Amino acid sequence: MIFAVLDNRRVRSWGGQILLLGGFAGLLSWLVSNTVTNLDARGIKVGFDFLWRRANFPISESILPYNPSDTFLWAYITGVGNTLTISILAICLSAALGLLVGLARRSKHPLTSGVAGVFVTTMRNMPLIVHLLFWYALATTALPAPREAYNPLPGVFLSLRGFYIPALELDTLAWAIIGLVIALAFGTWRLRHRMIGTSQWPDRHPVLALVGLITIVVLGVGILFQPSAAVSFPQMRGFNFTGGTRLSPEFAALMLGLVIYTSAFIGEIIRGGIDAVSIGQWEAGRALGLSERHTLTKIIIPQALRIIIPPMTSQYLSTVKNTTLALAVGYPELGLVVGTVINQTGQAIESIALLLGIFLSISIAVSLFMNWYNAHVALVEAR
Repeated sequence: MIFAVLDNRRVRSWGGQILLLGGFAGLLSWLVSNTVTNLDARGIKVGFDFLWRRANFPISESILPYNPSDTFLWAYITGVGNTLTISILAICLSAALGLLVGLARRSKHPLTSGVAGVFVTTMRNMPLIVHLLFWYALATTALPAPREAYNPLPGVFLSLRGFYIPALELDTLAWAIIGLVIALAFGTWRLRHRMIGTSQWPDRHPVLALVGLITIVVLGVGILFQPSAAVSFPQMRGFNFTGGTRLSPEFAALMLGLVIYTSAFIGEIIRGGIDAVSIGQWEAGRALGLSERHTLTKIIIPQALRIIIPPMTSQYLSTVKNTTLALAVGYPELGLVVGTVINQTGQAIESIALLLGIFLSISIAVSLFMNWYNAHVALVEAR
């Protein structure tokens, strides 16, 4: 009977996996127990109770409000906010610049394609840390003092203390109206996308109907509640600028380095995806009388997305992980906050575990979103 069971291929397969999983769980349990015992013997307390103690250290800049009297937990959340902000901005700006680089690489103009090729070759073969240190040195040594700040555009000033740009100041109601407009626009677009070509959607002037609906809603809410909105311009007062939005040298160097470095990779991904679409699709677009621009946007890019999205997902994940290099220029993202917390508390294992868990969660979220979008694009093409 026993030999008959062992002779079953499925039983052997499941049995081997269960034994392997049990062995891994036992090894992990032994490592945790051994670590806790050794730390207790040295008087080092293990646990996450420190998260509710006061942090007592500053964070130079943050998206979320932070005070040294806040807890270590809120310091972690502040670091996560900075990391997410950097990641989202770097991904969006890199994708936009990468699209331009990819199209320039395919240009028939020799100067345009040559410059794009040199850009891609140079930036891809230069370590990211060199990018960051170069832009940081440039931002902290090559720019003038605030009183002699460069003014390339109205309301934009570049100085050693940072970059100053105009800021749009909105109250809570104004932000709510913006959110309402975006939700209405997206909902109407989705409804039209689902019903277009059927008798359920009017085929005349859908764009005008959408604009009219949004205008009526915004005007009605604005007349009833009167939200406040103003543009604040930076102005020189005393020894520094006041008003507007300040981008620190650390933030500017980090964004420039990440965007330029990542866009070189994304540009090659987009160029490869477009080149993978057969030339017959271009000829079909020309046969229909479409311009090169419309052929690219309406025919080529929708087909190229199947090829572009998988490697683009990997590049986005790498961008999120590369934000940890912000500590090289002193920007307080999550990695720098974790290092400071370890110095303050000595809770290295717990802090590293939180760091790994947070980055794993962000990476999984990015992967799930890109996989959903990839499936969505494939479904649209199948129709």
